[in-house]
Amino acid sequence: MTNAVVQVPVPVNEPVRDYAPGSPERSALKTRLVAMLDHVEEIPVVIGGERIFTGEVFESVCPHDHQHVLARVHAAGASDVEKAIDVSRQAWASWSEMHWEDRAAVFLKAAELLAGPWRDTINAATMLDQSKTANQAEIDAACELIDFWRFNVAYLRELYTHQASSLTEEWNRTEYRALEGFVFAVTPFNFTAIQANLPTAPALCGNVALWKPAEQATLGAWYVFQLLEEAGLPPGVINFLPGDGPTIGGVALAHRDLAAVHFTGSTGTFQHIWRTVGENIADYRTYPRVVGETGGKDFVFLHPTADVDAACVALVRGAFEYQGQKCSAASRAYVPRSLWPELQSKLVDRIGLLEQGSPLDFRNFLCAVIDGEAFQRIAGAIERARNDSAVEIVCGGGVDDSKGWFIEPTVLLTSNPRSETMETELFGPVLTVYVYDDEELDATLELCDSTSPYALTGAIFARDRAALAHMATALRHAAGNFYLNDKPTGAVVSRQPFGGARGSGTNDKAGSMFNLVRWVSQRSIKETFVPATDHRYPFMDDE
Repeated sequence: MTNAVVQVPVPVNEPVRDYAPGSPERSALKTRLVAMLDHVEEIPVVIGGERIFTGEVFESVCPHDHQHVLARVHAAGASDVEKAIDVSRQAWASWSEMHWEDRAAVFLKAAELLAGPWRDTINAATMLDQSKTANQAEIDAACELIDFWRFNVAYLRELYTHQASSLTEEWNRTEYRALEGFVFAVTPFNFTAIQANLPTAPALCGNVALWKPAEQATLGAWYVFQLLEEAGLPPGVINFLPGDGPTIGGVALAHRDLAAVHFTGSTGTFQHIWRTVGENIADYRTYPRVVGETGGKDFVFLHPTADVDAACVALVRGAFEYQGQKCSAASRAYVPRSLWPELQSKLVDRIGLLEQGSPLDFRNFLCAVIDGEAFQRIAGAIERARNDSAVEIVCGGGVDDSKGWFIEPTVLLTSNPRSETMETELFGPVLTVYVYDDEELDATLELCDSTSPYALTGAIFARDRAALAHMATALRHAAGNFYLNDKPTGAVVSRQPFGGARGSGTNDKAGSMFNLVRWVSQRSIKETFVPATDHRYPFMDDE
């Protein structure tokens, strides 16, 4: 194998199962859900393959039924983090030198395990501890993660083929080395695929990682970790460290062997991480790579020629699928006055058809927000909007945390384009609409571009092609993922590589080769076949 220029399986996006009534996949998933609900998982810290039950336990519960405990999670302490760093250093020596084909094989096998025998388990865990519908879990925990693992292998091979040019008397080569040290992967609650990709993309490139999963969604991460073990990931390459962020991060970010941070989460946390890295910069062995995606205040902008029916469906799906807990979720809309009466009527009618409740009932379109803190934050914003004379509640606005953390899909109409819910990321099922005068298109485009500190996703709707081009140019820097006549959510690996700039992160485009560039360190190698034997140059032959 070492003397072969190896091809890899041609990646294709994993087909999304529809779990239609009567289908075998629907029956299998429901069976797995029942079994998982009947069992309380005991989740350990894992360092170098060793299960460590620390005794410092927190519970993972169903957001839609917060009295139901899914798992008891043992939290890592500072000494566990130190141990994980030591173990990862030992694993780095062999893993970083392993032939890339052998590393790739681990993740290709993981993709096939997830596509087959592990699919129901990972999907069911995602549904239960993130309160996702079967459709949303399938798109995320199965298909997107399978795509990450398959396409990243192809991207890695493509990256390795990018080589310097050579002359006849010299041979130039580029080596893509693993980073020296460990990658600290801090992962979010809302996507199992992102949770898994953050430690595994660097690992594929030969790095070792400390994986700190989100406390609210540890169950899905734990099953993914076990899947990786079954796929043959050597002990210590990825160490599993559930627990308190400041405790784990305090040790990891201060360690001289920190080579990189791979993060998805809140803007405040990412800025704290960056600030901490900056304060410690003189103490590190190397300058750490800092890669992060931190959220958005994503827009949908309608031109007067927009298709109202298409825009209505895009707003409903974009704002309320997974309770608006996507960093790409539509949360503000700009609607021309000429279209608002029709759009308002259709929005209210369509939202009235949405069923909300437990993901165990497959008729539900949306479920509960992730925890009590999120519930209070979103409920508080709705209550402030209710008392704001510039805001009208068009529909929704109800909240109920008696059984689960439920927030009704809510549409607000504001006359103040810089009201709280137009500027602040709520991460919940709240869409705020600002109606603009048709002749004020350009001024409103400027308003859209400047209102939010974020620049993650956005969508524009128009039938007029010239209008689409004009709007796209005006909003060029307002979103890293930009959609024409479609909702601003649902990016697919390889087709819409994901990431944004401004306050939304470093725009390193997960789901593309360019993300992998951040996890390698290049070495340029020049070999001269016939070296010079005289120090003199021709220009020195005459005065």
